[in-house]
Amino acid sequence: MICAAEAVIVPISGTTATEIVGGVRDLIASGELTPRDLLPPVRTLAAELGVNRNTVAAAYRQLVAAGVAATHGRGGTMLLNATTAARPRPNAPGHITPRKEPPAMFTGLSAFPLTPMSESGIDEQAYAWLVARLASAGVDSIGALGSTGSYAYLSREQRARAARIAVEAAEGTPVIVGIGALRTSQVLALAEDAQKAGASAVLLAPMTYQPLTEDEVFGLYEDVTRELSVPLCVYDNPNTTHVHFTDELHARIAGLPQVAAIKIPPVPDEAAAAKERVQALRALVPDTVSIGVSGDRAAATGLTAGCAAWYSVVGGLFPRTALALTRAAQSGDAELATALSERLQPLWELFRHHGSLRVISGAASHLGLASETNLPLPLRGLAPEARDRLVTVLDGLDLDVSS
Repeated sequence: MICAAEAVIVPISGTTATEIVGGVRDLIASGELTPRDLLPPVRTLAAELGVNRNTVAAAYRQLVAAGVAATHGRGGTMLLNATTAARPRPNAPGHITPRKEPPAMFTGLSAFPLTPMSESGIDEQAYAWLVARLASAGVDSIGALGSTGSYAYLSREQRARAARIAVEAAEGTPVIVGIGALRTSQVLALAEDAQKAGASAVLLAPMTYQPLTEDEVFGLYEDVTRELSVPLCVYDNPNTTHVHFTDELHARIAGLPQVAAIKIPPVPDEAAAAKERVQALRALVPDTVSIGVSGDRAAATGLTAGCAAWYSVVGGLFPRTALALTRAAQSGDAELATALSERLQPLWELFRHHGSLRVISGAASHLGLASETNLPLPLRGLAPEARDRLVTVLDGLDLDVSS
């Protein structure tokens, strides 16, 4: 139910953020809701609909982002210009009013945690704790079910469960959920699951077995964004997907509704070349689309070259260390950001030699944050010699592991 300021009560139904947003828009279109009507508290509406509070919170965030509503602290969420906020016709481009700038979740540090698991399933307690640590540290967003989260090795049911756990454990910190899969129908199903779980956004890499043409890659994003009500981050990860985005393809995709961010591969090591790379892409995509860097060793260079976000592996386990580097770059202190990255060079070397997933897996188990075996077979952890080297590196760096 939605209670207006004049004590008018009108019905609304929905079990996903998409459905709740659509229901509010329908009530606006019918005249049952008008400007200055108050939406109920998140907890109240969630209880009445029988959904997770984060699902309702995600719906409210979408309404605020669209300019349909505004949040006034303890005063609640109030409708604004309701007469122009009716639901768009089905499949019309853009489910919400165009943004003027990227959502805040696509700036700063986006930390990607490990999804600890065994052959019997996800270690839910360990996973929830890893996510909760990130929220407590104050990261800007949490990337659930990214490559470090081993999304490709999980069933749809396991991924839906992991998304729900992450959103619940994040306690309001935006959660970006990976939805990549081989078939478009699978991606759409995973997107619906993520939205139902209360995800603030989704992350999509074009997984493939057969090589994809540029038109096929574009078609994937076109089909998915047509059905989304939350923002989407394009995941450009050629090392795992073997899909190589051109800047022209990025520009085409960035023009689609709901596309709000691009997660690019590591930028060049040299500062001038890195800046040129970011500026070249920036010139082709709308200002409403954030450009963020991945590849932890390139984080300082990417952020100081103009990237708005760092999608971080190390941040998923050592968030305070990653936040220090991120905040230095955001404040314009390139020298400090570079120095903080150079201090982590022994860890970057381990990433380069053994892969970041295996290194983070070993670090999590060494720190007691995950069991000794926490990767999906056939993946295996570090060999004994590499594990010993990791322990030596971690002891030498003395990274902050406080929660």
